Amino acid sequence: MNSIWELETFYRKRDIVIIGAGFSGLWTAISIKEKYPEKSVLIIERNTVPLGASTRNAGFACFGSLTEVIADSQKMGWEKTLELVRMRFEGLRKIRKYFKNNEIDFELNGGYEILNNDEPLQQLDTVNEKMKAITGLAETYFLNQEKIKQFGFGKSEFLIENPCEGSLHSGKLLQKLLEKCHELKIEFLFGTEVGNIVETSNEIEVQLSESLSIKSSQIIHCTNAFASKFLKREEIIPARGQVILTEPVEGLKLRGTFHYDEGFYYFRNLGNRVLLGGGRNQDFKTEETTAFETTEFLQKHLESFLKEVILPGQDFKVALRWSGIMAMGLEKTPIVKQLSERQFCAVRLSGMGVALAPEIGEMMAGMV
Repeated sequence: MNSIWELETFYRKRDIVIIGAGFSGLWTAISIKEKYPEKSVLIIERNTVPLGASTRNAGFACFGSLTEVIADSQKMGWEKTLELVRMRFEGLRKIRKYFKNNEIDFELNGGYEILNNDEPLQQLDTVNEKMKAITGLAETYFLNQEKIKQFGFGKSEFLIENPCEGSLHSGKLLQKLLEKCHELKIEFLFGTEVGNIVETSNEIEVQLSESLSIKSSQIIHCTNAFASKFLKREEIIPARGQVILTEPVEGLKLRGTFHYDEGFYYFRNLGNRVLLGGGRNQDFKTEETTAFETTEFLQKHLESFLKEVILPGQDFKVALRWSGIMAMGLEKTPIVKQLSERQFCAVRLSGMGVALAPEIGEMMAGMV
């Protein structure tokens, strides 16, 4: 049994309980606390550190490559696509407003996309025209053939550059967000799993074990791919992203963040090492999982991509392999909504959580 001391402090009733301490949980807490300083906010996280997609991604500060924007516009129309791009763009601005570049290793080295056919180029002007209202640039995307040689991509035909994108250190960003939360007196329970949620007309009971629960007025689900446990009706498809990181590569020419094949492959330099992730379109079904493992098939596939596309004719050694779990749906629009009288959710960030979470946090603060 718990003591009175625990029950009246750590496990006392809160105004708002947020489940999940990843990017969306932390930004949501910060937004709420800035808007309603008097509200008590508790974040419950089942792992010892934030997991899922937040600490297991590639550290891209991007808002959409040319082919991805074109593909999305064909799938869900321009209005939804541009709203999504705007949210990502604004989210990245908010990150840079809150934290100094050197605090989160933010580098504005540009975003690039490798193309091997000229079809997307025919839509370049159309896309740039639509992006102008978001980025303020006449040309958000432009062809930069000189850099193909500069970066050492022997085999690639076209290279599109986007000067507004960059990279950051996801771990350092999370640590900075945690510091901000502590400043705002947001409280945490790490290493704590939510067993069950019982909603009555006047409160919500978050059950942590048979004998222990925390009461709350409102609860917000920010567990992204792991939300299916409680959000049975929402369409949330887990998508595992496998990543490899090389040892330092002598004379590495890469500088920036790169996409290939509608964003299914993504790579960047981390100092003088190469970080490469993706390829799940080679094995969609296997990668629809919440298991944090790597598969021999995809790891070999990523290594051959490194050999052929990124570092042709160069030696490299793989230093680290890992995987993160994203959440997808038939559409890329995130699910940010009220589920019941006292429950809300901000989930399904389609692999763009770094950029989307700051904006989603603000939307949530407007709902509660």
